[in-house]
Amino acid sequence: MSRIIIYQMLPRLFGNTTEQCIENGTIEQNGCGKFNDITPTALKAIRNLGVTHIWYTGVIEHTTRTDYTRYGIESTHPATVKGNAGSPYAIKDYYDTDPDLAVNIDKRREEYQALIKRTHQAGMKVIMDFIPNHVARHYKSDNRPAGTFDFGQNDDPGAFFMGHNNFYYLGEQSYGCNIDAKDTAADAYEEHPLRATGNDCFGTPSRNDWYDTAKLNYGIDYRTGNHQFCPIPDTWVKMLKILKYWASQGIDGFRCDMIEMTPVEFWKWAVPKIKEEYPHIIFIGEIYQPHIYRTFIYDGGFDYLYDKVGLYDTLRSVINGRASANSITYALQSTADIRNHMLTFLENHDEQRIASDFFAVSPQRAYAALIVSATTGIEPFMLYAGQELGERGMDKEGYSGVDGRTTIFDYWSVQTLRRWNNSGKFNDEQLTETEKDIQSYYSKVLTLCNSESALREGRFYDLQYANPCSKHYDSNRIYSYLRGTEDELILIAVNFGDHESNTKICIPHEAFAYFSVYETEEKIKATELLTNHEQHIIFTPNKPLEINIPANGGVILKIRTK
Repeated sequence: MSRIIIYQMLPRLFGNTTEQCIENGTIEQNGCGKFNDITPTALKAIRNLGVTHIWYTGVIEHTTRTDYTRYGIESTHPATVKGNAGSPYAIKDYYDTDPDLAVNIDKRREEYQALIKRTHQAGMKVIMDFIPNHVARHYKSDNRPAGTFDFGQNDDPGAFFMGHNNFYYLGEQSYGCNIDAKDTAADAYEEHPLRATGNDCFGTPSRNDWYDTAKLNYGIDYRTGNHQFCPIPDTWVKMLKILKYWASQGIDGFRCDMIEMTPVEFWKWAVPKIKEEYPHIIFIGEIYQPHIYRTFIYDGGFDYLYDKVGLYDTLRSVINGRASANSITYALQSTADIRNHMLTFLENHDEQRIASDFFAVSPQRAYAALIVSATTGIEPFMLYAGQELGERGMDKEGYSGVDGRTTIFDYWSVQTLRRWNNSGKFNDEQLTETEKDIQSYYSKVLTLCNSESALREGRFYDLQYANPCSKHYDSNRIYSYLRGTEDELILIAVNFGDHESNTKICIPHEAFAYFSVYETEEKIKATELLTNHEQHIIFTPNKPLEINIPANGGVILKIRTK
């Protein structure tokens, strides 16, 4: 069984090779990546990074300011669209793919099917979004199966809450506010009665709310706090049909958006039904409340949950000098019992780019964090397209502004990805030497996650407790641990400091016993896996192991114990 290494990409951005994009540009001005741009050559290049799964973000049809009425797709009022391209999380038709991503718009679903097939042929699996909490205010499915109804089609809009309603209706309130002052047409949009907004806004939404969405009713009356799960809410039934539809299309997993905003009872009901028919499908949950992690794993049936409020936040703080490397131990221990169910990452579409001015500025400053995030356990690791090239995310694309993130709302071309694309060659001819080095480093670390059995399936042993802060071991900037199986042992030590560290690491007797390693004073062979440098060391609890750890980097030392 292999470790899961996920590559998140927005096809809209990944395949766009427009060299000169303009702020707030239209699709005609700035272009748009297509499913067909993700060629076998591109997929092979992604696979060579050590990737096992691709999360194609923004596949489902969502709101946009681009006019597709000639294809039978109703237009969306601009007041309910973020940016020109629109948010991938304001779903307009759960049963359709986004027309922006198709070369032949009438064949857009077939083009996505072909991409799924290409991805599988390249030896990788496909993950797609499932957005359960909300839909676009202009939701209308043109492709729903016969016998199914749209969200809200049979609602009673006179009631704030009813068990069979799909939305929450706010009585006399209406939408007619000017959400975006730059949009002269914003005041023209009316919604009466107003529906609750996706981020639990039960009033007129502001620009800071998810104003492009309407919250779905899963049987919770937010005015009384009462639950009505029997009979099964209509929203549950509709969502199960949507999950089954996409599962039948050959995908391998769902990344489920903001699961904490939907009741765990729904997942407890729906996930087993999907897995009964499609046992291979995995469920990944975006969640930010650690106190309910276990509920969504053990009751909700989720395979993996975001480790954002935990390891990600800790590593970011350590990188920027706001926390000690010792805090990594606590972050890992806080989820020790569910560690295999956590998904680690350093970037995604919601977070700021490592190389941005808002985070670490230099992508190399996160190498130590990359090693920790990818090698402390057997849980999945995820990287975001362009991260492996040091993408800075400092463009002023339009709706997003300069915020250190790569836009998900605008038509745009990401310059690092565009140069890696190199007219479909996906080689390093147009990359800078620095970008080549970054890509090579990511590839080495992520490939090791599956090529080394100790990293793929081995147990974890934290060495921090045995190495208190001293002149030989700065535990505020150094973090070390062991990974091992019965046949392999790997020592990993990382340095969050900006200077090389000559460090002495104590390996306690308990560690040798834990891995059933024979203690000896004789020199044994060891290989540093990032450089392939071989050496002979004395690996014993009686004498600290002296190693040099590069600045902001790490050492992955494979030790021949047998």
